Amino acid sequence: FINPKLKELYGVDTMPQTAENVAEQFNVNRADQDQFALVSQQRTASAQAKGFFSKEIVAVEIPQRKGDAVVIDTDEHPRVSTTLEGLSKLKPVVKADGTVTAGNASGINDGAAALLIASDEAVQAYNLKPRAKIIASTAVGVEPRIMGFAPAPAIKKLLKQANLTLEQMDVIELNEAFAAQALAVTRDLGLPDNSDKVNPNGGAIALGHPLGASGARLVTTALNQLE
Repeated sequence: FINPKLKELYGVDTMPQTAENVAEQFNVNRADQDQFALVSQQRTASAQAKGFFSKEIVAVEIPQRKGDAVVIDTDEHPRVSTTLEGLSKLKPVVKADGTVTAGNASGINDGAAALLIASDEAVQAYNLKPRAKIIASTAVGVEPRIMGFAPAPAIKKLLKQANLTLEQMDVIELNEAFAAQALAVTRDLGLPDNSDKVNPNGGAIALGHPLGASGARLVTTALNQLE
């Protein structure tokens, strides 16, 4: 069901279509999107091999009718065998001459994440040891047809609000819903493609994008990287 009022105001672009819109508006070509996706897969593979994600994964034990229980303690979405050649052969998902493919977009998978956020009073009362402090937050809006570009103005607004600069950031976790929008955002911020600061352990293109869990996952991964 599509609300006709919303359709009239904002259109009804699908998520992949919004990525195509961003790619066209900000001139992000297919080759650059595929390269970004490859780097995400490579960084995630490296991080997994080093056991980086073990600090933020709670293993799930699944009893079996026969034999030992199966333990799930590693993300299944990453594709270690990904190559640029393989990515280049994938068909666009929106239109024949499009640039967004299953390979340079995040996959929808299952996941859950949790953070414990406490006030200064709670920290004192319960003798907690905070891992980080939230110093600012903000919200911005962009046209729904280019929704994936929103982090760019949000980051600019947040840095100004906190009186900080991008150069002061050691780690930037940016959700990779699509390579097209991730590149549009980093370029608008003046960062090089595949900057070592941005998603140094890969991102959603490799790990997947469990709806409702990504925000907490991004914060946790950033904390582990900083520590």
